Amino acid sequence: MGEAGRRVARLGSLADRPEDLSSPQRHTFRVPPNPKAGFDGIVVRCQVLECEPPSRLAYSWSAGPIIDTQVIYRLEPDGDGTRVFFEHSGFDMSQPWGEQAFRGAEFGWAKMLERLPGVVGSLARRKGG
Repeated sequence: MGEAGRRVARLGSLADRPEDLSSPQRHTFRVPPNPKAGFDGIVVRCQVLECEPPSRLAYSWSAGPIIDTQVIYRLEPDGDGTRVFFEHSGFDMSQPWGEQAFRGAEFGWAKMLERLPGVVGSLARRKGG
């Protein structure tokens, strides 16, 4: 994986994710608790499914009863910047916990993604860009 692909992978480090998701090996990390939101934290197992630097990273996401959902980051040039597309799919809404898992992921990812501009800005400043 090239440096640009590693930068995409590092965006996940906001929640103590591995810095390098370039290999298809299984990775495990812990999403920390957030008592204010009534969230105890979770252990996540993921495996890289696709890595196409610098534009796409997809990995499985399994935690508790949530088995093999898929997270995808896609980057596209947009004028002088980059447009980031994000998707977390594959929730089994037929399960009793399906709606709660979906809403919890929606809340958590919203918090993570709102921090994205600061992370990207910090990386750009370190590179002198």
